[in-house]
Amino acid sequence: MRKYFISVIIIVALSFMACGDYLDQVPEKDVETFESIFERRASADIWLTQATEFMAGVSFSGFGSNAGVVGADEFVTGNYIRDNNTAKLFNIADGLQMSQDPLGNIWTTTYYSIRMLNTFISNIDNVYDLTAAEKRNWKAEAIAVKAFYYFELVRRYGPIVLVPKNIDVNADLAEMQIPRSHVDTCFNEIVRLLDEAIPDLLYGKERLISHKLFLSKEGAMALKARVLLYQASPLFNGNEYYVNFKGKKGESLFSAEYDPEKWKRAAEAADAAVEMCESQGYKLKTGEGNKATKLLNQMRDIEMSIWEPNYEGEEAIFLTGNANIMNSYVMFTLPLFPEGHSDRYALLTGCVAPSMKMVEMFYTKNGLPLNVDKEWDYANRYKLGREVNNDYQNVVALNEDVLNLHLKREPRFYANVAADRCYWQRGPAANKNMLVQAYRGEAFGIHESFLLYSQPQNLCGYYVKKFSRSEVQTYQYTSNTGSLGDCRWPMIRLAELYLIQAEAWNEYLSKPDDKVYEPLNKVRRRAGIPDVEVAWKEFSTQPQKIESKEGMREIIQQENFVEFAFEGHRFWDLRRWKLAHLELNDKILGWNVLGENARTFYNNFEGPVVVWDKTKFVAPRDYLFPIKAEEAMIAGYVQNPGW
Repeated sequence: MRKYFISVIIIVALSFMACGDYLDQVPEKDVETFESIFERRASADIWLTQATEFMAGVSFSGFGSNAGVVGADEFVTGNYIRDNNTAKLFNIADGLQMSQDPLGNIWTTTYYSIRMLNTFISNIDNVYDLTAAEKRNWKAEAIAVKAFYYFELVRRYGPIVLVPKNIDVNADLAEMQIPRSHVDTCFNEIVRLLDEAIPDLLYGKERLISHKLFLSKEGAMALKARVLLYQASPLFNGNEYYVNFKGKKGESLFSAEYDPEKWKRAAEAADAAVEMCESQGYKLKTGEGNKATKLLNQMRDIEMSIWEPNYEGEEAIFLTGNANIMNSYVMFTLPLFPEGHSDRYALLTGCVAPSMKMVEMFYTKNGLPLNVDKEWDYANRYKLGREVNNDYQNVVALNEDVLNLHLKREPRFYANVAADRCYWQRGPAANKNMLVQAYRGEAFGIHESFLLYSQPQNLCGYYVKKFSRSEVQTYQYTSNTGSLGDCRWPMIRLAELYLIQAEAWNEYLSKPDDKVYEPLNKVRRRAGIPDVEVAWKEFSTQPQKIESKEGMREIIQQENFVEFAFEGHRFWDLRRWKLAHLELNDKILGWNVLGENARTFYNNFEGPVVVWDKTKFVAPRDYLFPIKAEEAMIAGYVQNPGW
């Protein structure tokens, strides 16, 4: 039966490709097969799995093909990765997006998946061996995934084509050329679909194991909050860039007027999602470690915040991705040790590293940006200092020369970034707590005497810890992660809902209050830093900043950048906040990795050097992805501005 079913899928797919219009319906000769497919539970389940398979694919999770992860300025890497077929989306950050063959193009495949979902939704009631409750639940799962697909299209392309049902195969060309809808109509349809699905979705713990990667009731609530947050954000809410963005008939595709009530809808949706998630036992991960110091235990909690074995979500509300998706990340970020080193693993490259902008994004130990903490020596951050406090034992080299930039930082810095002369636990044994030594010729440094951008080299002197597990040895890392359980990509974490609450209420209220501070502080407390009011009032040079909407906006934005560093949020957040053109044209900085001692490595202590200078972001063009030119022409769409 499965072999027969797959052959039907192939026939359908080929028929779509042949007709050249991704909104066509299935050829008439194949329609009769649906009757037999939707007779029985097993074949209907296979259809639903196939229709949702793209959601678990690499375009939305994982590393190289996920624009959110690799398309911004969080990483430093060279041509070796940009020319690699598995990670070409790094070229987006260099302004190399194109309409002829768009990078990160999901348009056609997503609409194919939507067509399959529409077919499922229309036919699931015909299955004879499903109960009425199961039919409602499976239909709700399909509707929720359709909403997810719509959202992923909207945040890339803006106004999209809404397909409430599949087009009849006998329809004429004019009926097939459905116009793009106003972007608010698109957002409202996504919310409507989620509202339709939520009552019949199961809670995460109630789902069949085979349906664990579909949206649960709380997952759909969380997605709804994220959708409404995007609708309220500057890119989609009264954006002057798109005042003249019109459809084929001259109809507006964006609203010219800002609507503050959109923020209220987002805030209330986040409140409802948080209430539901907390009632189901979701919480920010704490108490994950049994380490010798408070800081080491905080670092362990932060490390584990993205890991959920076997779909048992504690902090992650919505998981997706293929099995072993986490390994797609660490193949590029874990260090490739030199020949003869006991932890050398030849499959690793270590050539994707955190940018200096991200290294400096993390807070001080007082929970403040580096340049406003009156207890932290910002002016001398590129000079050497020494740590003598035993609180930092096994985190920072004590009583040795260490760059001041690496001293007295918040736990999230040490949990997510491997910095020179700081420690990195790289296996279960105590002797695997390795001191990162990043000068040329040292274990974590490059071993060539010159830079080869066409080969895997670490270009900045730092490493990303996130998405690797400290207790798994570097040698044969990917083979040893099986003991961790089936860990999928954390699409939405509870921490995100808290920060949505803080952001949306801050934007809606005339002045921030506890509706803003308290959810933000929940994230900060798990991170091991003071509450935002304490940090800014007691330790900052700008104590009044937390009292204004504008000040809290900047604080919340940086909190997002830090909490979700390297997870694929910054790419989208910079766009929805309309900050991308201000951030993504900066040259990428790092250290002189050819240096063989502290003075040469740290550029005579005069500050970082340019390690990649090809970044480019053109506004407003690059705020939206282009629709592939050929498809836009065939379907008669107006192309996105600038393309």
